[in-house]
Amino acid sequence: MLASTLSRPHRAAVEVSFLALLYGLYEAVRGAGDASLAVARDHTSDIVALERGLHLFNEQTVQEWSRVVPHLPAFLGIAYMTLHLGATALTVRWVYRRHPGAFPLLRTTLIASTAIALVGYVLYPAAPPRLSGLGFSDTVTTHTGLNLSSDLLGSFYNPLAAVPSLHLGYALIVGAALFALARRRSVRVVGAIYPAFMLFDIVATGNHFYFVAAAGAATVVAGWWIARALLRAPQPRRYAPGSAAGTASGLSAPAFAKVRARAIPTA
Repeated sequence: MLASTLSRPHRAAVEVSFLALLYGLYEAVRGAGDASLAVARDHTSDIVALERGLHLFNEQTVQEWSRVVPHLPAFLGIAYMTLHLGATALTVRWVYRRHPGAFPLLRTTLIASTAIALVGYVLYPAAPPRLSGLGFSDTVTTHTGLNLSSDLLGSFYNPLAAVPSLHLGYALIVGAALFALARRRSVRVVGAIYPAFMLFDIVATGNHFYFVAAAGAATVVAGWWIARALLRAPQPRRYAPGSAAGTASGLSAPAFAKVRARAIPTA
């Protein structure tokens, strides 16, 4: 029943309502965490220690470089605030309208990935770089005038729900959909580079570490695998020509044999 429901696109109003409900649930669960900043920073320290051990901890260098490029911090801040949901919503709509056969896999991958991410947010609260106390800047707040740590925004989301990064995860879904389905080469190129751009964006704005981005990518891969398993079509059953199922279409066994004989050319 579930596989049958998920394996086909429904009316636009139904799909939009379902995804809106999913996102509302996502924000409610994501914002329900009661972990303290101290606990979240302890987890962030573990992430930083892991990256140092792998010689990957250079996020601050990336941020410092981006800050000296004129207008780049403001551009990245606006992109961070708009693309996560905006580009995802536009891509979902495009696939629904232009490639309905691919829509069930896209939609179910989003659902499964989001569900996995919620488990991570509850079990492993972590402070993003801008709240880690390690010297990172909150460039989104500084250059867009939108305070990510304000009480207003804090009522809609939990800033300590940072592992995994669905900014990167959703970007991978969008990029893969554009690259696989678009006919124009320029659109496929955009799909190919979009995840890399989002990785640069979330690091340069002080919102995610490399490890968190990698966790977001792994989450989407797991979500895609689950979606493929849920949507796997059952193999058609084979019936003997004379069986009841074989003649269910209205053809008797002799008639079936005659049709088959006419379909096979003689030597």
